Amino acid sequence: MTEVLGLGVLTGWGAGIAALPADARAAAGGRRVVEVARPALDGQRFRRATRECLLGVAAVDAMLSDAGLGREVLRGDRTALVYVTAAAYGASNRVFIDADPARRGGPAAAEASSGAPGALHFPYTAPSAVPAEVAIEYSLKGGYVILVGGAAAAVDALWQASVLLAAGRCERALVVAVETFAECETLWARGRWVARGPLVEAATCALLAGGGGDVRYAAASAPSPLEALTARRAGETLACGPLIGLALAREAGERHARLSGQWRGRRMTVTLGLSPAREPAHI
Repeated sequence: MTEVLGLGVLTGWGAGIAALPADARAAAGGRRVVEVARPALDGQRFRRATRECLLGVAAVDAMLSDAGLGREVLRGDRTALVYVTAAAYGASNRVFIDADPARRGGPAAAEASSGAPGALHFPYTAPSAVPAEVAIEYSLKGGYVILVGGAAAAVDALWQASVLLAAGRCERALVVAVETFAECETLWARGRWVARGPLVEAATCALLAGGGGDVRYAAASAPSPLEALTARRAGETLACGPLIGLALAREAGERHARLSGQWRGRRMTVTLGLSPAREPAHI
């Protein structure tokens, strides 16, 4: 059974699942988007990075702290990276368009929208920008996969990580999900049929390692109890939902978690093992 050794969870409600309200819809108080703050990361390289890139790096840091591990564990070609998102490059593309003086009033618009100084560099508009920043920051040289979609794609990502581990392609795998909505709030409002509100920005990271037994992965006809609990506690976090569900299962003392996620009529499920919370993992 593939085992989850560490979890990092950042949401618009705060850091960790302890920050989640009992009822996200009531806690939102009518807000369509619950925004997560831009992480304050040191280093010149991050000066122009988008919020989603910074959140991806911050989620990995939160996971390492949770697992009691140092960065050196991740370095090299034996750590795989699987990145998943539904909002993808929507926010960065919106900021890039706003930065065009002929369209939106110049670089000041980009600074106001993204929180970063100056105009946005074009490479940050690609969906590969977040995993690229994570790989650079943690010196990852293993294989990586990018999946674009909602919670069903996050279930796929956990399965893909398990496949890489089972095939011996890596010794450990990071599954990172980041969703930002504030820059594109009006677009999500027009497409409100895609996801129920409130939309809650989030960044999550799970560290997986191989273990005994098979991972169960299949199509599902109904949400798992964890999927329903995550929606109630966290709100709509799209691809981050299944990883938040992992954290909720561990908080409840579960040693295995049956996750499910739905996106555009497709629902998938996967079952993973969990290391106990607040115990340093050794790999």
